[in-house]
Amino acid sequence: MRNRLALWGGLLLALVAGSAIAQTYPTRPIRLVMPFAPGGTADINARTVAAQVERQLGGTIVIDNRDGANGIIGTQIVVHSAPDGHTLLHTTTSIAINPAVHRKLPYDTLKDLEPITFVALGGGYVVVSNQAFGARSMRDLIQLAKKDKMKPLAYGSAGIGNSTHLVTEMFSRAAGVSMTHVPYKGVAPSLNAVIAGEVQFMFIPPTAAVQHIKSGLLRALAFTGKTRWPVLPDVPTVMESGLPGFHKDAGWNAWFAPAKTPASIIARLQAEVRKALDVPRVREVFTNGGYDPLGNTPTEAREFMRAEVKLYGDIVRAIQLAPQ
Repeated sequence: MRNRLALWGGLLLALVAGSAIAQTYPTRPIRLVMPFAPGGTADINARTVAAQVERQLGGTIVIDNRDGANGIIGTQIVVHSAPDGHTLLHTTTSIAINPAVHRKLPYDTLKDLEPITFVALGGGYVVVSNQAFGARSMRDLIQLAKKDKMKPLAYGSAGIGNSTHLVTEMFSRAAGVSMTHVPYKGVAPSLNAVIAGEVQFMFIPPTAAVQHIKSGLLRALAFTGKTRWPVLPDVPTVMESGLPGFHKDAGWNAWFAPAKTPASIIARLQAEVRKALDVPRVREVFTNGGYDPLGNTPTEAREFMRAEVKLYGDIVRAIQLAPQ
C-alpha cells in the first residue's frame, strides 16, 4: 500500500512539475536551428510558422541557419544542446534520408532527437529549367537525355541524398536515362545554379520556385504530384507529359528537440505549432507552396518518423546509392 501511494505521489509531483515548466516556458529566446541556407523552401516555412508561434508565446524565436552536409551540421548542434526547449530544429525529409546515405552519422537520428510535430507535408515537386535549356516539356527533357549519352544533362540538388536528389534519380531510372548530378549546399544555391545555367534543371519543392516561374526566370516543365498543382494549373504532371505512372509526393517539414527534453515542453510546442497552422495567413503560405499543414501529436510524429527512416532506407537501396 505504501509503495502504491509513493508511486502515485511521485506521478502527481511529476505532473505538477511538468505543468509548472510548461507555464513558465520559455524563459529566454528560443533558437530554432535551420540546417539549410536562407531563402529555400524549408527556410521560408520555418520563418512563417516561427513568427506566429513567437507571437503566441510572447517570447522571441531566433532563426539560426547552419547549412551544410545535407542538414547534418545543424542537426548535430541541436543534438548536443541542453534539452530545455530553448534550442530546436526545423528540418526536412533529409533527416530521415541521411541514415541511409551516410555510413556513419555523428548522432543517432531516432534516439538523440525528440519529434515535436510534423509541420506540413508536400504535395509534389516542380521540375524547373532555365530559359536557355532546349526542353519545353518533360517529354523533351527525356528525348534530350537519350539523344547524346556522351554529354549527359546536368541536374542540381540541395545535396547528396537530399530528397531533391533522390526524386531525380527515381525519375532517371523510370525514364531510362543517365544524367549528371551536381549537389549544392541547400535549395537556394541549387536553384540559383539552374537560373545561372550551371545546371539545366532540377526537381524542387514549389515554394522556392513559384515566384521565379511566374516572373519568367524559370520554366516549369512538370509537377510530380498525382494531380496538377492549383497554383500553376497550366503545368502538367509528369504522368501527363511523357512518363505514365510516375508520381512522387514532396517531402515534409518537422520540428525536433534534443532527446530528454521534458514532455511538458514538447507538448506545449506541439500545441503552439498546431495553433499557428490554423492561422489563415500561415496556412496560405503553406498551401500556396504546395504543402498541407499538419501539426500532428508528438506520439504520431515519433511513429511517422520511424516509418520515414525505413521508407527512405528502402528507396536508397532500390536505386543502389552507395553510402558516403
